[in-house]
Amino acid sequence: MAFYVGLNIEHFHLGKRSISISAGSADLPLDPLNHGWRDYGLRVGIWRIMESLDRHGMRASVLLNSDVCSRYPQIIKAGRERGWAWLAHGRSNSILQAGMSPQEELAYLNDVVDTIESHTGSRPKGWLGPNASETPETPRILAGLGVDYLLDWSADDQPFHLNVPGMMSVPYSFEVNDVRMLGGAVSAAEFSQMVIDQYEQLSKDSSSGGRVMALPLHTFISGQPLRAKYLDLALEFVASQPDVWLTTSDEIASHYRKVGPAPLL
Repeated sequence: MAFYVGLNIEHFHLGKRSISISAGSADLPLDPLNHGWRDYGLRVGIWRIMESLDRHGMRASVLLNSDVCSRYPQIIKAGRERGWAWLAHGRSNSILQAGMSPQEELAYLNDVVDTIESHTGSRPKGWLGPNASETPETPRILAGLGVDYLLDWSADDQPFHLNVPGMMSVPYSFEVNDVRMLGGAVSAAEFSQMVIDQYEQLSKDSSSGGRVMALPLHTFISGQPLRAKYLDLALEFVASQPDVWLTTSDEIASHYRKVGPAPLL
């Protein structure tokens, strides 16, 4: 059972609607309520999550907006010291590629990948689109830039090869994902139990072949004080299991290339 934490570290633009805790002000030209809530993640929440990951010997697989690099260098420094894996996650979560021409998207993605490499010292091997978004050209362009796996296609509990030569999908989760806690739909305690339930079923399934469990977190959601102890309990549970491989999405992709089936193309 391979387990990784997909830590979304994101930048948002003032004046652009995005994920929100209050729909009532989300469309206003200036939205301090929602923007401040999101910004809490990189000011405070990230450090709380970092302490929990350190406590349980987990390295993050960081889904990184390249705009974070210059705005929050202290986070990049802390992640480099911990050996985190760095995946490209667009320039910011206020920009999607939809509507870009292939030439525009190539320039955009090249800038994202180069910026992350120049600040982290590691060229991204993985990609998650902002809001898991792509264009039909995204995988091909990313493959040309040296990226060799995507998290956008959460269609399996095991990696699988895509139709773009050299590109694979590594499992990600939109079910066991801390965005489920927004709006009170799921409490922090219930989310912690969801993590445990997900692990227990995938562990049973792994008896017939390895499985991947991703735990996607957002700094402004799981980094909030009321959720800290429940996240820590869930991580403690997973870390204590005898069959778990605490790893990164980079290492999962690399392992699958060695032991998995060859691509059909």
